[in-house]
Amino acid sequence: MGKKIRVKGRRTAKGAWGQVWEALRQLLYPLRCPVCDRIVWPSGERICVECLGRLKVLTPPWCMKCGKKLMEEQEYCSDCRRKKHGFERGRALYEYESAALPIYRFKYGGRQEYGEYFGEQMAEYLGDFVRSVEPDALIPIPLHRKRRAARGYNQAELLARAAGRVLGIPVCTGFLVREKNTVPLKYENPQERQNNLKKAFNIEKNDVKLEKVILVDDIYTTGSTMDEVSGVLKAVGVKEIYFITLAIGTGI
Repeated sequence: MGKKIRVKGRRTAKGAWGQVWEALRQLLYPLRCPVCDRIVWPSGERICVECLGRLKVLTPPWCMKCGKKLMEEQEYCSDCRRKKHGFERGRALYEYESAALPIYRFKYGGRQEYGEYFGEQMAEYLGDFVRSVEPDALIPIPLHRKRRAARGYNQAELLARAAGRVLGIPVCTGFLVREKNTVPLKYENPQERQNNLKKAFNIEKNDVKLEKVILVDDIYTTGSTMDEVSGVLKAVGVKEIYFITLAIGTGI
């Protein structure tokens, strides 16, 4: 297993002109903290120093299948004990309760700048898991073209690109597409989620040979999205599917 990468909060720029441009950019377009949403202090950081401990990184015990935080030491959460998932295994970075508001702003509030910090943190804390898988590529869960046009970006893609850059793993964005513009899954129960996602995804270009991949998304709830995508990928020859997400709920 490779050496753990430490991701610093401070941005770096190579060369004198790069440093000048960075200072000018910070002056004209100061970054907002992904926790409190105020202008980051001190300047040059990605997150306010006083906000560092407010996002709760998941610690063991967690489900050995989906990665949910468990209340007591056991192998699987109750959901993974009764349901057969299509993926091999997954991990998440934050406890959902501590990251819910930042993720909401990241997805719906136009705060795409959060993606760099969150993606780098995923690379730092989930890097050992990712390297142990030795994936051919990271695949962000795609948005439907209408939703992406309205939002202006895909938050999962921003996370994947930041994490992939740090870890040196390619990000595959033209392979998987979302053909069905599903209603927001947060409003549905598990059965409705499963039905809603049927035939939602498809392969756009099958000219890339992938045998082992890691899916990237912002939140894991019931696993319906990961299961549906896993089925689509396995149908075209992908043998092993794992996932990483920014946040996940608690299991029992």
